[in-house]
Amino acid sequence: MIFPKAFFLILVTVPLGISGGIGGLWLLNSVGSLLPMIGLDPIRQPFDMITMLGFLILLGTAVNNPILIVDRTMQNFREDKLSPLEAVKDAVASRLRPVLMTTSTTLMGLAPLVFLPGAGTELYRGLGAIVLFGLAFTAFVTLTFLPCLLVTLLEVIGRLRGSGGKHGIE
Repeated sequence: MIFPKAFFLILVTVPLGISGGIGGLWLLNSVGSLLPMIGLDPIRQPFDMITMLGFLILLGTAVNNPILIVDRTMQNFREDKLSPLEAVKDAVASRLRPVLMTTSTTLMGLAPLVFLPGAGTELYRGLGAIVLFGLAFTAFVTLTFLPCLLVTLLEVIGRLRGSGGKHGIE
């Protein structure tokens, strides 16, 4: 069960995932506009309704990895009575494999849609780019920024409650 005060930590990754999707679409258009220099057709992906649909898919999938990390951290912290640093270390170590497996399979499945020409790619390339780059950035944030934020928040809440960081979030 995700505890109410820890819920906002999961939501921190959502705008970062959205920014990764926007950055990925920009990168796709930037690199795609350079393709005529080497004799290939340019890639210009407009920001249309189907591309915006990619954000809905991204929002639904981007929160899964942070939920794994935060839930395991809270379980370690509250039930196993580990320190904030140890709880986060164990959570990241035990959930690293599922996070990398789900992210890598999704990225590998979307890569042909985004990077290879063919029938249908013109229509769905933007959707694929938003989801691909957004998930990649969300996974990076989940494995780097989120653990640091978790440790910091658990220690601050523990100090505020006077227990030295042992029992913090209710």
